[in-house]
Amino acid sequence: MAEIPSWQRLMALLAYLLPWSDGLPFGRSLTNLFPALQWLSLPALPLVLLQQAVPFGGFLLFLVLFLAVVRNQRVPYFLRFNVLQAILLDIVLVVLSLAFNIVLAPLGGNFAVRTLANSVFLGVLLLVVFAVVQCVRGKEADIPSLSEAVRMQLY
Repeated sequence: MAEIPSWQRLMALLAYLLPWSDGLPFGRSLTNLFPALQWLSLPALPLVLLQQAVPFGGFLLFLVLFLAVVRNQRVPYFLRFNVLQAILLDIVLVVLSLAFNIVLAPLGGNFAVRTLANSVFLGVLLLVVFAVVQCVRGKEADIPSLSEAVRMQLY
């Protein structure tokens, strides 16, 4: 297998800022308990500001990444794989966020809801760290089921 150039590794790991920016709100109660965790939001801050400043900014970013990167055959496979995996992870987080807002919001901020949100936050943190480490190594971040779905879409 050919060596993945460093520019592709960097671009691939930047794609994981998309799901990280949507995973941050799940960790609100943890960042209140442990203020040092707020530093973890710094890499995603430009993306969060863009999504808030531009109407439908998250959706527009999704379209640009999907159409310009994932569906563009001239873009290297490694980059397309990681961008699509980040997009699919982000879609899961958006659905989870909707579920939290619709189903769990009426329950208030009770212990069970906060624990579930913290679990989602920590899970996203682990997935993003794993994916970033694999990108730096020049390897595919093989996340069960998600990576299989990505491979099916790219072939």
